[in-house]
Amino acid sequence: ICESLILPQLINKQLIFCPLEFRLAVVQLHVSKIKADNLGRAQKLVKEAAGQGAKVVVLPECFNSPYGTGFFAEYAEKIPGESTKVLSEAAKDCGVYLVGGSIPEEDGGKLYNSCSVFGPDGKLLVKHRKIHLFDIDVPGKIRFQESETLSPGNSLSMFETPFCKVGVGICYDIRFAELAHIYAKKGCQLLVYPGAFNMTTGPVHWELLQRGRAVDNQVYVATASPARDESASYVAWGHSSVVNPWGEVIAKAGPEESVVYADIDLQYLADVRQQIPITTQRRNDLYSVNSVQEG
Repeated sequence: ICESLILPQLINKQLIFCPLEFRLAVVQLHVSKIKADNLGRAQKLVKEAAGQGAKVVVLPECFNSPYGTGFFAEYAEKIPGESTKVLSEAAKDCGVYLVGGSIPEEDGGKLYNSCSVFGPDGKLLVKHRKIHLFDIDVPGKIRFQESETLSPGNSLSMFETPFCKVGVGICYDIRFAELAHIYAKKGCQLLVYPGAFNMTTGPVHWELLQRGRAVDNQVYVATASPARDESASYVAWGHSSVVNPWGEVIAKAGPEESVVYADIDLQYLADVRQQIPITTQRRNDLYSVNSVQEG
């Protein structure tokens, strides 16, 4: 039983008493074309985050390779493989829950944008394949078609920690409010989205979407972006963030490589839900959002 208690949670059919607070770290990594350098820096920053008391650490989308349809096949790996071996070892060495951003995954002749999550024992807890592929066309600004090379995932992804249940999405997944709502409905109190918004959508939508998902579902939302590299073919916006259930940004990076921290307060989350009890006020007799396929 933990020293600091909150309402008991049922985890794997066992009644567990969980900490009121835990520290979350979001790693905004500078990603280069050299995979070994990316893996080494990620390992170093995960260790740094653990040294600052982080219990859950989140890496960015495509943390081991440049982001772009021209790079996915070249950098793709099996899971388990080189990059996930590094993640597993880092999680175990540092004793943290590690949300491994995402990497291009090859499986059965198809490519996926996949996030692997590891527990403090180094074991794989869940693998999330990006559900919604980033296919957009904003004339004169940006056109990007992930579906030219990637296939979509077909399942929801959640994992348990001693602190709370966590739902996983990747980048474009955050635009779909239904996914976040289902995660919250299934008991997730933290949603994590490794993502690489760009210089067109980032300034206007990145923070807005995070705050929207947080307020709609009264959960914490964390995003992890690659650091901005103006010389890259795809320039990430950066500004990795953590938003609380009231919709306030409580931690935010700039454009450069950094690690940002937030103390996740589950009692505060419970207070917000009590003060504005939308969960019990929903008109389930009039509308509902349900998952068709379980994770």
